[in-house]
Amino acid sequence: MARPTGNGSGAAGTPAYVLGHSPRELERLGTQARLIDPITRRFFLEAGIVPGMRVLDVGSGAGHTAFLAAELVGDAGEVVGVDRAPDALATARARVTAHSLRNVSFLEGDPAALSFDRPFDAAVGRYVLMFQPDPIAMLRKVAVHVKRGGPIVFHEPDWGGVRSLPPAPVYEHCCRWIVQTLEVLGNDARMGLHLYPTFVAAGLPPPTMGLETLVGGGKQGVDAAVMIADIIEIMLPAMERAGVTSAAEVRLETLKERMTREVLDGGSVLVGRSEIGAWSVNGGR
Repeated sequence: MARPTGNGSGAAGTPAYVLGHSPRELERLGTQARLIDPITRRFFLEAGIVPGMRVLDVGSGAGHTAFLAAELVGDAGEVVGVDRAPDALATARARVTAHSLRNVSFLEGDPAALSFDRPFDAAVGRYVLMFQPDPIAMLRKVAVHVKRGGPIVFHEPDWGGVRSLPPAPVYEHCCRWIVQTLEVLGNDARMGLHLYPTFVAAGLPPPTMGLETLVGGGKQGVDAAVMIADIIEIMLPAMERAGVTSAAEVRLETLKERMTREVLDGGSVLVGRSEIGAWSVNGGR
């Protein structure tokens, strides 16, 4: 495939996951998980992820979504995370060891291409389909691994609703640069809203959907701004290659300070990207 699942890297000669898997990116994923995990947890609970399930986590990266699912399925359940990036999986496995977790394991490879010894009760994924050249095909292949009637739930972003009031120009410029870069690289910055037709086209029943977002001023606003600044830091080389912006225009060394001033001194309330979940049950065998 031209792009990886989750935080994986592309096959030889094809584009890699735009954010990569450097130590700094793996650190950023931890910060992001702290803010986003509560939303994902609510989606998973609504979808029917319950204790005792055996769950496939698609595009695990550093494992944050797998660990979240493991909390929900408990000791009687199991989570198998799959990703194509060995560096990210090394971090995930180290966390398993550090926390002595027995219900989580990780495999390297493409979850759509791997075979498993038995089917899963459910499949989950976060920020995965947006990076796929063919998300319908990916979802269809993932569904093959899930028992009939088992929940399939994906959490994807939609960057279309980002805004601020009073206007925070630095924050809004940064969000536009992110969207433009994703689009130039062939990724879907609005995958969240495309989940419904993707599920249906993949042969799944029409999904139930939910939407949440990070919104706030003060400390909440600063947290949201810092998350965006972190993405800019990681994506800047790709932004320059794509011709979207330049280091001179971004001024990374003062970016967080300027964004923080917009929130604290300017009194801006920031509305983040839409966090959209979609879930359905597998209708296959």
